Amino acid sequence: VCFASTSERCAKNGYTSRWYHLSCGEHFCNECFDHYYRRLLSKTQLRHKLNWFSNGKSEPSLKAFMADQQLPYWIQCTNPDCRKWRQLTKEIQLTASLAASYRCGMKFNNVKTEGADHCSQPEDLRVAEVTESWWQSMLILPPLFKDSPASPFLAAYYPDCVGMSPSGSSVSPNELRGDHCRAVQPQSKCLVPGLCPYFQPFYQPNECGKALCVRPDMMELDELYEFPEFSRDPTMYLALRNLILASWHKNCKEVLTAEKCALHVIVRGLVRIRCVQEMDRVLHFMTRKGLINTGVLSVSRPLLPERQRCVMVLEARERIGGRVWDNTSMGVTVGQGAQIVNGCVNNPIALMCEQMGIKMHKLGERCDLFQEGGQATDPSIDKRMDFHFNAILDVVSEWRKDKSQSQDQPLGEKVQEVKKNFLQESGMQFSDLEEKVLQFHLSNLEFACGSPLGQVSARSWDHNEFFAQFSGDHTLLTKGYSLLLYKLAEGLDIRTKCPVQSIDYSGDHVKVTSTNGSQWTAQKVLVSVPLTLLQKNFIQFNPPLSERKMKAIHSLGAGIIEKVALQFPFRFWDGKIQGADYFGHIPPSPDHRGMFGVFYDMDPQGKRAVLMSIISGDAVAAVREMEDKTIIDICMKVLRELFKEQVQQKRLATEFFVTHWSRDVWSQMSYSYVKTGGSGEAYDILAEDIQGKVFFAGEATNRHFPQTVTGAYLSGVREASKMAAM
Repeated sequence: VCFASTSERCAKNGYTSRWYHLSCGEHFCNECFDHYYRRLLSKTQLRHKLNWFSNGKSEPSLKAFMADQQLPYWIQCTNPDCRKWRQLTKEIQLTASLAASYRCGMKFNNVKTEGADHCSQPEDLRVAEVTESWWQSMLILPPLFKDSPASPFLAAYYPDCVGMSPSGSSVSPNELRGDHCRAVQPQSKCLVPGLCPYFQPFYQPNECGKALCVRPDMMELDELYEFPEFSRDPTMYLALRNLILASWHKNCKEVLTAEKCALHVIVRGLVRIRCVQEMDRVLHFMTRKGLINTGVLSVSRPLLPERQRCVMVLEARERIGGRVWDNTSMGVTVGQGAQIVNGCVNNPIALMCEQMGIKMHKLGERCDLFQEGGQATDPSIDKRMDFHFNAILDVVSEWRKDKSQSQDQPLGEKVQEVKKNFLQESGMQFSDLEEKVLQFHLSNLEFACGSPLGQVSARSWDHNEFFAQFSGDHTLLTKGYSLLLYKLAEGLDIRTKCPVQSIDYSGDHVKVTSTNGSQWTAQKVLVSVPLTLLQKNFIQFNPPLSERKMKAIHSLGAGIIEKVALQFPFRFWDGKIQGADYFGHIPPSPDHRGMFGVFYDMDPQGKRAVLMSIISGDAVAAVREMEDKTIIDICMKVLRELFKEQVQQKRLATEFFVTHWSRDVWSQMSYSYVKTGGSGEAYDILAEDIQGKVFFAGEATNRHFPQTVTGAYLSGVREASKMAAM
C-alpha cells in the first residue's frame, strides 16, 4: 500500500511499475515518486533539501525526504489496559506532550470522541512484525530523531552522525566539514543552559582524555559486545543512547525510565515502535553500567530484578565509611580521611552533590610558599623549580619508554639520578633556596603517592595517567563525605561490628563466617577491605587465593599519610595569605620533607579558625610512635616559624586531632601505590572475580582511578554491574 497517496494517479494498493521501500510495511509507488521528484519540486522539498545539505552529512535523497517528512507518525495509547499502537494522519505532528496524553480515538483538540470504545479496535497487523528480530534488517534508512534532548549537547556534530535529523537546525553551507563534526566552533565546554557545568557526558570534536565521557558518534567496545546487531549501522543505538544520557543529565534527581524517554522519540514511521521497544534494553544496560540512575537517587521502585536486590553489608567497625571519617568537633567539618574531589567534570561525587543540593568549594590555584623565618618565596623561584621538577619527571617518562631498560628502579633513586645528570651536563647549580623549593615539590609527590619515593616504582608511579582522568575544578567538600555516605546507606541492611574471618567458596554457594562465629550463605560475595588486610591474610579464603592474585596484592604498596587539624582563637594567617585556600611550608632540609608541607584553611567562609595539614613520606614513620601532644608541638613550631609576627604563644591551638591510620586495625593504610618492580596491571588482577562467586572492590582494584573515593565508588558500580550481568 502506498503511504504517500499524493499523486492523483497513486497506485494505492494496485499496480505500479516500481515500488520504493522504506521498511517492511512502508512503501510508496512510482506515481507518487514521479509527483515529488520529476514534476513537483515543491518549496517544501527544496527547503528540506537545503536544510539537509546545510546540516547533514548524508545525501538528502527522496527516500530520506519521505522518511523524514512524509511518513505518518505512530503513537501508543496511554490507557494501561490498551497500550496499542495507532497510526496518526499525516497532518498531525507528534510531540512529547501528545505522546504523554494520547488515547485511542483522540481528536486534534485532545477531546475524546463519543460513542464507540476506540481501544477495542484491533491493532494494525504491521505492528506485530516490527517487534520481530528480522524487521530491523529490512529497514532501508536508519531512524533520525527530531527535537532530541541530546540536541543542545551535540551542536558541533552533524546531526545524522549522532542519530538526529538534519532538518531540525540551521547551519550555513560554509561550515561543513568532512568528518562527523561541523566546522562551527562550539563553546569549549559546550555548556547547556541550566545544566551543572560539571556535567559533560559527550566528547566534543577533537576532545579526548576526559573520564566517563562517550563519543556521541561511535559505539564503545562494551556497547558493541552487548548490542552486536547495531555494529553495521549504529545510528539507532546512538540516537537512543544519546537521548538517554542527555535526559539523565538534564534531571539527575529523578529515576529515568524507558517510559519517560520514549516520549522524546520523535521519528516518523513504524521504526518509532522499534525504537521504543529497544529503549528498555539500552536504558537497562546504561543503568547497570552506572552511567544513569546512579548516585544518591531515591527510588520508589527498585531498578533491578528482585533476585538481585537481597544485599547485606558486613562492616568490621562500629561505623560505616572506612577511610572516610569526618570530624566536626571544631565547628567545621574536617575529613580525617578523604575530603577533596580531584577533577569534578563527570565525577560521580559531583553528581551526588548536585542530587543532594550540596555546594562544593572550588579550590584556588594560588599556594604561597613560606620559608621558616616567615619570608614568602619569590613566585618566580617557585615557578622555575616547578618547571625543573616536571622536567625531571618528563625524563623519567622518556626513560621508561626504552624497552631495553627492563629493570625497574625506585622513583626517588631515579629522580636523583636524572637531577644529578642534568646539573652535570648543564653546568647549573641550584641555590640553597631552590633546592628547598624542589624538596617541597617532591614532598607533594610523596603525598600523591602516599609513600616515600624510595618505595615507589619509577616505571609505574603514574600508571593511571595513561587512561582518561577527571578534569576540571578541584574542590573541597566543606560538609564532608559523610553526608553522601549516609545517604547512600539509607535502606541498606548493614551489620556493624561484624569482622569477617573466612570466606568459603568451595561449594555452590559462598559461606561467610565472622569472628564471633556468625555465618551467612550467599550466591555472591563482594570483598572491599583495604589492601593491607588482604596482604596480611586477615580473611581466610577457601580455596586460597591464587598465586597470581596474591602476587598482584603484594606488588602494590599500602601508602600512608597522616593528618593533623588545629583550631585557634583567631585567624592569624589571614593577612599573610590573603584569601588563598592553602599555603606551603618550605622544608628547612631534606630530612624535614613531608612534615606539614601544606596547610589548608578549612573554613572558606573565613569565620572559623581551623587549619589542617599533612604528614607524608618518611615523616610518617618519624611520628608513628609519638604522642599526639608531641606532634602538635612540632606543628605549632612550624607555624610559629612561618608566622613569627602573628604567633608568639607556644600552645595557641585550643582544639586539635591527629590521625593514626597506620595503627587503625581495619585500615592500616591510606591508599595504594605501585611498588618498585610492580605494574598497574596488578589493580586489574586484584579486581578479577573468582568463579563468578567472589568479587573484589575498593580503590586498590581500580586501575583507572586508584587512591580516591571516586575510584572506590566506581569499583563498586563496576562489580555490581558484573554481578547483575551474570
